[in-house]
Amino acid sequence: MKNSLILLLIMIISFTACKNKVKDDLNNESAKSEDNFVNPGIMTPEVLWRLGRVSDVQVSPDGKTILYGITRYNIIDNKGNRDLFTISIEGKDVKQITQSEGGEFNAIWRPDGSKIGFLAADTGGIVQLWEMNPDGSNLLQISKDKDGFNGFKYSPDGQQIMFVKEVKVDKNIHDLYPDLPLANAMVYDELMYRHWDHWADEFYSHVFIAPFQNNQIGELKDLMAGERYSAPREPFGGIEDINWSPDGTKLAVSYKRLSGKDYAISTNSEIYLYDLKAGTSQNLTFEGYEGYDNEPVWSPDGKMLVWSSMAKPGFEADKERIMIHFFETAKTIDFSTKFDQSSHGFVFSKDSKTLYFISGIEATYQIYSLDLASGSINAITKGDHDYQSVAIAGNQLVGAKMSMKLPTEIFAIGMDGSEKQITFTNRDLLEKVKMAEVEKRWIATTDGKKELVWVVYPPNFDKSKKYPAILYCQGGPQSAVSQFFSYRWNFQVIASNGYIVVAPNRRGLPTFGQEWNDQISGDYGGQNMKDYLTAIDTLAAEDYVDENNLGAVGASYGGYSIYWLAGHHQGRFKALISHCGIYDLPSMYAATEETFFVNNDMQGAPWDKPQPKSFKDFNPANFVGDWDTPILVISGGKDFRIPYTQSMQAFNAAQLNDVPSRFLFFPEESHFVLKPQNSILWQREFKSFLDKYLKANK
Repeated sequence: MKNSLILLLIMIISFTACKNKVKDDLNNESAKSEDNFVNPGIMTPEVLWRLGRVSDVQVSPDGKTILYGITRYNIIDNKGNRDLFTISIEGKDVKQITQSEGGEFNAIWRPDGSKIGFLAADTGGIVQLWEMNPDGSNLLQISKDKDGFNGFKYSPDGQQIMFVKEVKVDKNIHDLYPDLPLANAMVYDELMYRHWDHWADEFYSHVFIAPFQNNQIGELKDLMAGERYSAPREPFGGIEDINWSPDGTKLAVSYKRLSGKDYAISTNSEIYLYDLKAGTSQNLTFEGYEGYDNEPVWSPDGKMLVWSSMAKPGFEADKERIMIHFFETAKTIDFSTKFDQSSHGFVFSKDSKTLYFISGIEATYQIYSLDLASGSINAITKGDHDYQSVAIAGNQLVGAKMSMKLPTEIFAIGMDGSEKQITFTNRDLLEKVKMAEVEKRWIATTDGKKELVWVVYPPNFDKSKKYPAILYCQGGPQSAVSQFFSYRWNFQVIASNGYIVVAPNRRGLPTFGQEWNDQISGDYGGQNMKDYLTAIDTLAAEDYVDENNLGAVGASYGGYSIYWLAGHHQGRFKALISHCGIYDLPSMYAATEETFFVNNDMQGAPWDKPQPKSFKDFNPANFVGDWDTPILVISGGKDFRIPYTQSMQAFNAAQLNDVPSRFLFFPEESHFVLKPQNSILWQREFKSFLDKYLKANK
């Protein structure tokens, strides 16, 4: 249910997409195309989809040049394309180094900096490894694998390559019944037969290694031969979960060596060390590590391995600890015992004395440093923004940063926290857009605590006027309302529609300490709902808010929140919108794929005796008789986390109870709406529904 920025999904779309020609000045990447684009001077869905999306920042071995990608979309073609760019660390000499008709991803530098490797489709549509000079010249297709690859990394000496590719392990229906070649069916004997947005098939993602010399790839060796497991783990594990040791003799790999029911009920991913010379593997987290263990990173001197670790089994939003294993003593130490924040995105300093990482604090994400000698942790950056990555470039850092007013751009960061923006991908377009202003407010809760609430005001906000307001209910349920610039739930678009957005960091959201984060488990309809209502009531009391025209919107757990509030808001709201929300907790428990999630948050199964109180006390379906507010219900046909039947039940219940309601269904979308035209349609339906019930009588 996590609403993260799903880079992997965006890359997949980009990789399969057509090329949208870019002719602008490359340092001000405002797009032009043939689709009669109109810029109304505010953030609209159409403007949003014109923005170039910066991703996957890679620093050259000499620390002087940055490699990154920009994804652009063509609304008419309903497709996107990702091209590669380089820019100097000073922010000069930007170059577009790919202009293919497809898209490129997983672009990295060769360890000696002489080449850039990346993955892209060949003429037959199979993803292969390509290389080119850093200026984009001398493009060469390196691999000709019949199946293609999903990811790769060079060994530190450049003499080997690690690949990730799909391998057929199980039999399919045609293997079982070869005399029925036109049969179309799937047969399963165990759980996890579908995951996130796809059905399980006979293929698993495996890790391979191969020698690499003179632009030639040698024989591939499957390190997981015969295993019915995938590495990286599904659905959101990535290439960051596999890393070479500095001497190139080992690989650290994070994945769940589980299947069937065990996979469905467990978060227990492990860190495996593959000794490539001995041909053996060692489970480094075999004992005492029952939750997620991810993103293993070696220190440059080879003496340490760091990874993020969750202690509680079955809890996907537990604190991400900083675990460091010391090979000389065979001891592992938690360096975050006194640090009440989650940590990820680790990178060691060149001398292996300092660890840099990303951590969330009060609905922002900052860059931190850990001094390994003293164990002290210090924030390097501060401010209302989200850093998404950090890398080392000589005596400074480089990071990708966003805020509610700025799509992702690349910044250089001094060790003193000073920042310099390097890329200006959307500057020309954004200079023509009046952005909505964002205010941070701390509001007292019903139990004597304080919650941080972001208030987003319409462009050209006039305090002497009254505006309808929208309560934004976050998904996750443990996913911070941070300074994200979302391409789905974009606060700039909502505010530009003429609404004040009230976005509280209610109970259950991270970056405010683990106690605040954990409180929501087993209490879905409890304190966090009071936090929601406290936030909207506080803003409704302002003279510039039209207290008679309030709405509430949300997706995933936020969608659950809407269904819950529909029966408990005491007339506050005049319009509600739920996207992919949970309507009936017992049926959701039995229909979702990662059972550990609902088992943890409901604190048991609906058939347990005694039955956990969540299924009765906090089940929206039990209170549908109290619904009386117009509601828009949205769902995707490929959403297997919260199956679309949940949305159908909610819409049907509203209709049968004569509640004004509308059902928007996307057969080809999953938990997210990712296609450009579908997304714009979503935004238009979203706006028109709110306008109908919150503005029509004004």
